[in-house]
Amino acid sequence: MSNAIAKRYALALFELAQSHNQLDLVEEELRAVKEVFEQNGEFLELLESPKLSTEEKKKLVVESFKKASPILLNTLMLLIDRQRQEHVVGVADQFIHLANGAKGIAEATVYSTKPLSDVEKAAVSSTFAPKVGKQTLKIENKIDSGLIGGLKLRIGNRIFDGSISGKLHRLERQLIDTQS
Repeated sequence: MSNAIAKRYALALFELAQSHNQLDLVEEELRAVKEVFEQNGEFLELLESPKLSTEEKKKLVVESFKKASPILLNTLMLLIDRQRQEHVVGVADQFIHLANGAKGIAEATVYSTKPLSDVEKAAVSSTFAPKVGKQTLKIENKIDSGLIGGLKLRIGNRIFDGSISGKLHRLERQLIDTQS
C-alpha cells in the first residue's frame, strides 16, 4: 500500500513540475531531500513525533528546505498535513523514475575495479542504453574489489556481467554442460 501512496503523490508532483517546466529543478531538489531523509533518520523521527504539532513540523521542513521550489515545499506540506511524511523517500524514488522515463534515461550502477573516467562512462552509456530502450544512462560507479577485471552493470532488474569472473563462470557452465 505504501508504494501505491508514494506513486500517487509522485505522479501528481511530476505532472505539476512538468506543467511548470520545472522537471529538472524538482528532481534535483528531491534528490537532496531524499538524501537528508536517508542520512538523518532522526529527522524523520522528529517529523513523526506526536510531541510536535503539524504546524511545528511544517515550520521545521520549511526551515530545512527553504531554498526549495514552492511546488516541492507544497508537496512536503501536504504529506505532513496527511501524516504521510514516512513516504517522502518513496515519493522521491517514484518521481525520479517518472522523470527519467520522460527524458529517456535509465539509472545504472556500474561495478568496476577502478573509477571510470567520463569517456568510459559515456562509452558504457552509449553501448547499453539502447539495450534497455533508453537514450542514455545515468551512471553511478561503484568500486568492487572482488572483480578481477571488466565491468558489471545493473540497470533496473537487469544485470550485464562483462567481468572476467563472470566470463570464467559462464565458461565453466559450458564445459559442464558439454560433458553431460
